Amino acid sequence: MNDQWHHAPAFLRAPNISGDPDLYEIENLAADPDGTVEAAMRRIRPWDGKVLMDIGAGTGFHIESFHDEAAHVIAVEPDPALRLALMRRLVDRNLTRTSVIGASAASIPIRDRSVDVAHARFAYFFGPGCEPGLVELERVLKPGGTAFIIGNDLRGGTFASWVRAAFDITDESIDDTERFWIDQGFTIERLASRWRFQDRDAFERVVRLEFPAEDAERFLNDHPGLEVDYNLLLIHNTFG
Repeated sequence: MNDQWHHAPAFLRAPNISGDPDLYEIENLAADPDGTVEAAMRRIRPWDGKVLMDIGAGTGFHIESFHDEAAHVIAVEPDPALRLALMRRLVDRNLTRTSVIGASAASIPIRDRSVDVAHARFAYFFGPGCEPGLVELERVLKPGGTAFIIGNDLRGGTFASWVRAAFDITDESIDDTERFWIDQGFTIERLASRWRFQDRDAFERVVRLEFPAEDAERFLNDHPGLEVDYNLLLIHNTFG
């Protein structure tokens, strides 16, 4: 494992994972239990024997699944506290074919054309304003390299209805974001997925982590059980 340090990058701290990394780990375990995202990524651009970069890697939850097949994984994470937890995970699980870089998506200190596959899940690439990161993606990806960005599909479904209600998201704002990605040359695929929790307590705690208190209680009162449908966007572009 190699850790590259330089000046502290500017970044916006994510309130969910930074606020409670242990609880966010539970959320990650519950998200997409059928591996819908990885299956769709493999169909488009497999990473076996390739260099994969995970942007906004957090505590490294997705690193192990990539590490199983990739020749090398580059984990990019600007938050020092999350980066420390990430490095502990790599050591504990002997994920030796990994480098950790303290950087933001807008300025990644690696060579041009050195990455085969880039992955960013709920990190930095949220639409207009992420153009500096897109420039970096185009710079670091090899010709024929693919960038995958995973976000929420807010067009329909239970989780989408919660997000739209809690944060006052309109059809117009969704249209604008999706049009941005298309204008940037990306393809948008819609993936039907779900949250599946082991117990009700974990489900309730995660909902309270993700939503304002009053909204969270309303959603929980209206939704019994341990699952919720959770639709995703797989936004991807192959460069060169």
